[in-house]
Amino acid sequence: MQSLRKFLFLGLFALSAAAVAQARELPDFTRLVEQQGPAVVNISTTQTIRRSSLPQFPGIEDEEMLEFFRRFIPRSPGVPRESHSLGSGFVISDNGYILTNAHVIEGADEINVRLTDKREYKAKIIGADKRTDIALIKIEARDLRTVRFGKPGDLRVGEWVVAIGSPFGFDNTVTAGIVSAKGRSLPQENFVPFIQTDVAINPGNSGGPLFNLQGEVVGINSQIYSRTGGFMGLSFAIPIDVALDVQRQLRDKGHVSRGRIGVLIQEVTRDLATSFGLDRPRGALVNSVENGSPADRAGIQATDIITRFGSKTVESSSDLPRIVGGTAPGSRVDVEVWRKGEARVLDITVGELKEDRVAARDTSREGRSGASGAANRLGIVVAELSEEQKREMKLPNGLVVTQVRAEARADVRRGDVLLRFIHRGKQTELKSVGQLNRLLGNLDKDAVFTLQVRRGDNMAFVTITGLEDQG
Repeated sequence: MQSLRKFLFLGLFALSAAAVAQARELPDFTRLVEQQGPAVVNISTTQTIRRSSLPQFPGIEDEEMLEFFRRFIPRSPGVPRESHSLGSGFVISDNGYILTNAHVIEGADEINVRLTDKREYKAKIIGADKRTDIALIKIEARDLRTVRFGKPGDLRVGEWVVAIGSPFGFDNTVTAGIVSAKGRSLPQENFVPFIQTDVAINPGNSGGPLFNLQGEVVGINSQIYSRTGGFMGLSFAIPIDVALDVQRQLRDKGHVSRGRIGVLIQEVTRDLATSFGLDRPRGALVNSVENGSPADRAGIQATDIITRFGSKTVESSSDLPRIVGGTAPGSRVDVEVWRKGEARVLDITVGELKEDRVAARDTSREGRSGASGAANRLGIVVAELSEEQKREMKLPNGLVVTQVRAEARADVRRGDVLLRFIHRGKQTELKSVGQLNRLLGNLDKDAVFTLQVRRGDNMAFVTITGLEDQG
């Protein structure tokens, strides 16, 4: 019995020692928070909203009469009301410059900044950039505590990071987690390679700093992915090097200059890479080139795959907008493209991005050739463009899809125009129905190839993996 007790005691002691050792392996954030917390600020904004109200006409029930009065009797100005929002920020210079998110101060009539020692200041906007969600504001103060900056490129996935901010208005709240991924692209956010973390970020954290364990700011907490409005383990931060470049331009010029070359692009999938004869999926596939754009003048063509821009490799299509946008307008850059099975280098002079480009509507034009016929090995029926269609669409050639059978192998729609056939790096311009049928007839059942398709005003590449057996 005595030996059993001794055995249990030693076992419990070993477990306790292991727990202590494990606890010692976890990072201690206390010194980081003590040193860097005072540089984090709470930002509150006020916006006055006026809503005009319709005049009331008691006793009048006739709808036509009511509509007459509504049209010709002015609306009352209504009662103004105030809208409030909360966010975070951090001091980057001892004379009062503060970084935060553009969406935190958007539309604000008044911006209040509160420091950790409870001092409060009115802030003015130096500049804001919606594309990166970065804003620079300033308060009239001196000798402020400031943050130190790190290098986001040195971050490793799995590394500990810390956020300090004001979620739901709770000042200097500290949360911690790890880097989940780097270089994330989000919809409609082409210019920011986000740092993804599992740090708890909630409303009010926006604009606050993300620190590494050395106490250096590596990002600005900007967005969360949530189905509830609260934290779900997916948080995204803007790398600090991107933010610092933006704030420098805002401070010097009041706006941000970005490069553009005038192309529409899509991702290169494994099947597309096979069709174009590329060694692996990489680069940005050019769907179309804007007439008169820098890309057009440089000789870039639709179906080119841009694999390098200047000294930077383009691994995915999401890389290209960031690389081009970060290039100074007017710069001359060497661009490497993959064309017809070989690499070529072109010289391009980068233009300036003036405004947001809105994607063209996806409105399919119905082919006017209503001729029906036997479906080809793709399970579709095509017809050659009429001269009128060529003039209207400004196309030299093409085949319009007139029917799509239920068993179709290609992801095309009626009204699509097939422009090019691409297989193993070789591109063939489609001119006739017989030509397409011959090309399909020469392929194995399991062949992988690509069609360039015009759909309405847009261009796309459709990859087909496998054909129907030949009868």
